[in-house]
Amino acid sequence: MALDWTPNSNHIGFFVAQEKGFYADVEIAFEIINPALDNYARTPAKKVELGNADLALCPFESVISYQTKAVTFDAVAIATVFQEDLSAIVVRKDSNIKSPKDLDNCSYASYKARYEDEIVKQMIKNDGGEGSIRVVYPQKLGIWQTIENTTYDATWVFMNWEGVEATSKGLVLRSFKLSDFGIPYSYSPIIMGSRTRVAKSKEVYANFLSATKKGFLFSKDYPNEAAEILKPFLPKKDRQIDLIDSLKISASALENEDSWGVMSKKRVQDFINWLNLNELETTKLNFDDLVYPNLI
Repeated sequence: MALDWTPNSNHIGFFVAQEKGFYADVEIAFEIINPALDNYARTPAKKVELGNADLALCPFESVISYQTKAVTFDAVAIATVFQEDLSAIVVRKDSNIKSPKDLDNCSYASYKARYEDEIVKQMIKNDGGEGSIRVVYPQKLGIWQTIENTTYDATWVFMNWEGVEATSKGLVLRSFKLSDFGIPYSYSPIIMGSRTRVAKSKEVYANFLSATKKGFLFSKDYPNEAAEILKPFLPKKDRQIDLIDSLKISASALENEDSWGVMSKKRVQDFINWLNLNELETTKLNFDDLVYPNLI
């Protein structure tokens, strides 16, 4: 699996499942690919397309993007990590940005994802602004630091990770959730694979998800033990982050044995329809095009 970021609490279930032998129990040899190894030269989804990884962690819109680009790839979501959107657009609270409309003529540090910039601009418009934010593209693994050091004004983060990190450093953030501004955002991160490859080895992928579910629910039930498993894999700069606080925020979004990983047809379709309505995507897709059935 190619991770979407350097190891953090969003990945804890994979590390727990590996350490506790849950993958070995279902005869899966599992390797985690850290994007720091190539300094994010290729996205996780690109690594799957190229055959360098079987799976990727990425936002759900990456699946849409790969199925609608000029040369398509049969990307498909097989599960979501969280049932809630734990992400937000953030600014420093000591700035003059009180709501999204105040981001007009400010700077936004972007990950250069296909729909990202237009989603942020639409959020500003929905709040009464013009959507005239200045978009910049820093080095991916350094994006969060550009908000810390005031190089840029805003970016998109996970509140259960960078949000907790900010608190640990005494940095107070102001956050704007997409759902509060009329954007029915779907899921992030999701586990993505190739539909063709999944279909050829459906039992293996189903077993992988079963073991992964055990890992994430273990981290919810035994956060202290899970935190100790994850700690050695964190980048040195992140080891001061309070993993227990992070896991407390993540816990409710993991839900339970019956719901972990399951993606709501309505929630996915609402997001696709929103992209179409706002002309961010012209291809008409549906849930079954984008989510592999009956693996969980």
